[in-house]
Amino acid sequence: MKKTLTILLLSFSQFYFSQTIAEARNESIGQTVTINGVATNGGELGAIRYIQDATAALPAYGNNLSSIQRGDSVSVTGVIFEFSGLLELSPTTSYTILGQGTMPEPLLIPITSANEDLEAQLVRFDNVSFVQSGFFSNGSSTVQITDGTNTLDVRVNGSTNIDGSEIPSGPISIVGLVGQFNANYQLIPRDLEDIFPYVAPAKEINIKMDGNDVLNNGTYVIGNSSNTTITIENTGSESLSITGTYLSGTNSADFSTDLNPTSIAPLSSQEFSLNFNPSTTGSMFATLVIDNDDSDENPYVINLQAFGTDNLATEPNSNPEFLTFSSIEAYTFIGQYDNGDSESYLVLWKNGSPISEEPQDGMSYLRGDYIGDAKVAYVGSGTSLTPRGVIANQDYYFKVFAFNGSEGFQNYRTSDPAVAQVTSLGAQIGDYYNGISSASSTLLADLNSLINPHNYISYFLYKTTMMSQFEVKDTTNGQSYVTCCYSGENKVFNDPFDWSDNNYSREHTYAHSWMGTFPCNDPEQEEYADQHNLYPANLPNANSPRSNLPLEDITGDIVFNYLEGSVGYNANNQLVYEPRASHKGNAARAIFYMATCYTGNGGNNWAVPTNQNAASLVNWHFNDLPDNYEIARHEYIFNLQNNRNPYIDSVDYACYIDFSNMSYNPDGCGNMSVQEMLNKNFSVFPIPSSNKLFAQINGEKITAYELISSEGKKIEAERNLNLSVLELNTSLYVAGTYVLTVTSPNGVVQKKVIIE
Repeated sequence: MKKTLTILLLSFSQFYFSQTIAEARNESIGQTVTINGVATNGGELGAIRYIQDATAALPAYGNNLSSIQRGDSVSVTGVIFEFSGLLELSPTTSYTILGQGTMPEPLLIPITSANEDLEAQLVRFDNVSFVQSGFFSNGSSTVQITDGTNTLDVRVNGSTNIDGSEIPSGPISIVGLVGQFNANYQLIPRDLEDIFPYVAPAKEINIKMDGNDVLNNGTYVIGNSSNTTITIENTGSESLSITGTYLSGTNSADFSTDLNPTSIAPLSSQEFSLNFNPSTTGSMFATLVIDNDDSDENPYVINLQAFGTDNLATEPNSNPEFLTFSSIEAYTFIGQYDNGDSESYLVLWKNGSPISEEPQDGMSYLRGDYIGDAKVAYVGSGTSLTPRGVIANQDYYFKVFAFNGSEGFQNYRTSDPAVAQVTSLGAQIGDYYNGISSASSTLLADLNSLINPHNYISYFLYKTTMMSQFEVKDTTNGQSYVTCCYSGENKVFNDPFDWSDNNYSREHTYAHSWMGTFPCNDPEQEEYADQHNLYPANLPNANSPRSNLPLEDITGDIVFNYLEGSVGYNANNQLVYEPRASHKGNAARAIFYMATCYTGNGGNNWAVPTNQNAASLVNWHFNDLPDNYEIARHEYIFNLQNNRNPYIDSVDYACYIDFSNMSYNPDGCGNMSVQEMLNKNFSVFPIPSSNKLFAQINGEKITAYELISSEGKKIEAERNLNLSVLELNTSLYVAGTYVLTVTSPNGVVQKKVIIE
């Protein structure tokens, strides 16, 4: 059975091969790409179409694809997106059916080869059996197949004719598409014809290199190993003849093998050796060709890559020359660079200052790793990137290095890298509030009409919207992290993110039980799913302890604490929850927004409940003003829901609404509207600083401060102060850009500072 993949496409004048699917898969999340290939499924799997060419496959998702049938030759344009681990085009913005294509032969592979390299491709497993017996469940379900040692999930889609049918017993062959859900790869059969009894072939060759399956026409990296074991397996019912073998290619003279003509009995294997003795430096290539009498895999070809006497690949001749940015927002942007003379690229970025760091030859780096103070934004063969963790009003610096070689053998070109800088946008309010006046007694009604109705996004899509596209950030070792809104915990995990695996939840800041329409999650209502109100939180240690407790400062005993979030008693001996200081204003503004957006919804008044002190929230609001993270988050949600939170855009709106009864307050905030005076009287000097940094607010005492690095790390913080002038010893800090936040009895101010 073939383990090679060939696709024949009809020739059309409008068929424009701008990018192979393999190239598209190497682009970063958020890029818009156009792919051309054959649809390997139709409507039997719903709104998704798996598109495959001779290099790879990529699913396209969208209700607009319903006319695409299995076998259609298509051109599809969409945005690279990751849905629970599955790389896909979503949304799919346009497509063209070019005619009838030629369906690819399913790629025959072992269960262990169902991985990212073959994701979305049409594959086949032989001589496997179902773990379960009886009948497939009605609707969608997941079962398993096994080869006797390994197992693999099989996802049965309820829209196929498989659900409800009898599960075959005994050895089977099964065809399907390689999918992924969270960390698990799976096979997705399209109909009952994809499952049939296994019939052993007469002769079937399979080859392993040092125990690793290598598919026909695949590549195996020898590295610098002097000896590699070649295992030739015959899974057929008759003897397999190896009739000849030879090495070819640029560096074939540096390879040798004892593999000679032989016969391999049915269901058995033989081992041979491949020797490598390099005569030069740099990247070395050869091709191993094995002639045999397997009817559809003769010859069996393996492309070999190795590295010479310096244990490094050949250095690229040039780096990309141009690095530009587009789609610049407060929360994201896209970087593009030209295709240099190399196999791969490493992109570094830094917030606040130019990059002096560079990668080291022979070192492997993953997205999120640090090289000095610079962070790896991307590693791969693509020529564009969308970095994760962008926030508003920041100066980001980038360098792009070309390199050749696989893990441990990389050779980076460090001279003349592509260099550029981009500044993320701030709040993009525009004329959104035209006609809205805080002096008008109709302010509440005017704001309510402005922000509701808006685009509705399901609560269950929060992972693919807020988490995947904004909250999740890179950290070292190729891992990711998300920050608990209440406790400040940075939860590190392996992609893709899963709520249950990480014990996290979507926290309703304005508690579900407070809502006038409670319960409003079955069926799900807009107020339950509003993304302005939802933040990620540690479920057992933050979300559950908070429950529906009022949010307020704890002045009495603490009864539960997890990092920066606590449950305890306020001045009135009332049990309350106090989140970390940097989230207090965010929480208050989320509650103000919900009360304003949904007041009157269901005929109910959405005032904060009587046990929640509205005045305390207003105090939090002014003492923790919107920072660049919150501004970026706000702009992203505006992009999704097409409505804004007025209390982030204009903090003084909170002065004119009594949130305890949702009425207009014509007197405003009185002495709370001193923010402009605080900003005017706040000074930090000298900038840049090399040894000492001083900060003061004329006429005010400093009661607390925080110094945050450009990467968002808390460098230093102190509370319960009573200072006229704050003095910091900056000789202790790494050079770079920081944000200094200072608290006084009447509010909070902050400034960007540079330390040399």
